[in-house]
Amino acid sequence: MSTRDNPPPSSVPPAETPPEVVHTGLVARIRNYFLTGLVVAGPISITFYLTWWFVTWVDGLVRPFVPVAYRAETYLPFGLPGSGLIVGVVALTLLGFLTANLIGRTLVDLGERLLGRIPAVRAIYRGLKQVFETLFSGGSSFRRVGLVEFPSPGMWSIVLISQSPSPEVARRLPGQEEHISVFLPCAPNPTTGFFFYVPKSKIIEVEMSAEDAATLIMSAGVVQPGADAQKKAAALAGMANAARIANTATLQPAPAKVE
Repeated sequence: MSTRDNPPPSSVPPAETPPEVVHTGLVARIRNYFLTGLVVAGPISITFYLTWWFVTWVDGLVRPFVPVAYRAETYLPFGLPGSGLIVGVVALTLLGFLTANLIGRTLVDLGERLLGRIPAVRAIYRGLKQVFETLFSGGSSFRRVGLVEFPSPGMWSIVLISQSPSPEVARRLPGQEEHISVFLPCAPNPTTGFFFYVPKSKIIEVEMSAEDAATLIMSAGVVQPGADAQKKAAALAGMANAARIANTATLQPAPAKVE
């Protein structure tokens, strides 16, 4: 028989095995659930921790001034957290009550005159007093939010609107238009930023609270005002996932060049 009549068996490639199905959808879903849970539990845990730290710090600060006979641990087998905070609140309220009458105001004025005679302490005390009076006077400082064209034309930034400049500063500002002081927080840390004076006509006021503005800045625009808690958590989880992917891509070595 010739090879023409009986051709050699052709080498038929074996059937390809189906690729292993990787449950990427399930893994991604579990990862998103984990990130969402982290976003939900993280702020709650940090809030409770900071609250507990503040209460224990105030307790440790006030406890030395409380007589042993009036301490809770004298009659209980354990300490009572928050007792020092209660004593501090009562003491500050009593101090405010005493300061409101004539004798208290006289003593405060006498103490301020004594502090005013010390050059280094005078500047610190006056500055801190003005800050505390501004923050706790119930005024409108940092209660309004606006938009300012910054850092270049066509680019707008969120600012917190403060008070009008003092007469000394207002006389030095160019132009006849009235100015107002604003604070521009930086992302993602809104406690730092820029302070400057802007003409009132250059500010666009926005119906937004200062808390929503701080959240918007801290999240770099991911969490928009008015979004519900579920959408906020999902948005923050997506931002965390994107940051993780970006960090992973940065750590991967660059491919070698083929010459």
